[in-house]
Amino acid sequence: MGKTLIKQARGHGSFTYRVRRNAYKYRIGYPAENISGKAKIVKLLNSAAHSAPLAKILFNNSTFYIPACQGIFEGQEIEISSNNIKEGNILHLKDLVFGTKIFNIEVTAGDGGKMIRTSGGFATVLRQDGNNTVISFITKKEKVLDGNCRAVIGTIAGQGRTIKPILKAGKKWHMMKARNKLWPRTSAVKVNAVDHPFGGGRGKRIKSKIAKRNAPAGARVGHIRPRRTGVKK
Repeated sequence: MGKTLIKQARGHGSFTYRVRRNAYKYRIGYPAENISGKAKIVKLLNSAAHSAPLAKILFNNSTFYIPACQGIFEGQEIEISSNNIKEGNILHLKDLVFGTKIFNIEVTAGDGGKMIRTSGGFATVLRQDGNNTVISFITKKEKVLDGNCRAVIGTIAGQGRTIKPILKAGKKWHMMKARNKLWPRTSAVKVNAVDHPFGGGRGKRIKSKIAKRNAPAGARVGHIRPRRTGVKK
């Protein structure tokens, strides 16, 4: 009898593989829809669960958090749902012009922002198509969104985070531990036979990396099962 795979154990959600709740104490989002006015950046803070610094914003005696825009500072005033295209302001996509850089973009109006939330990220407005807005990502892919969706003008702070080398394994371990990421990652063929279907291979006698056709979702590891194997006769 083999043991449960690591991906199966992590997906089960036990306390061993569950991230600490304190890491995700800040929830990114926007205030309610159909409101406009000026807001104030109260504080710039660090969150272990996010790769970019967050901005705590005060608006109408309530606060919300968004990824910090590059170049903003504490005490700065920003505008919400206005026509002023300025870095840090929160606008609807229908009010933006060609070439505007945006981040924390809503997929559906009112969801608080789901796309482009990592450090140094941004998307670009391509064109307005009726009530829809077409945006472009760094990968040159395009996406059509409702013009009533909101986004922040500018680029997310923390650009170049991945350029700095990680000199010690302990540094990397603590970084991955903060968000409960699996590290170091061991190849399946290098573990024991009881830990993985591909484990136990010695020398060149490595087991096949093809999962069984009727394997459950958690055990479908390796290559997708082919119709047949071997040399065709």
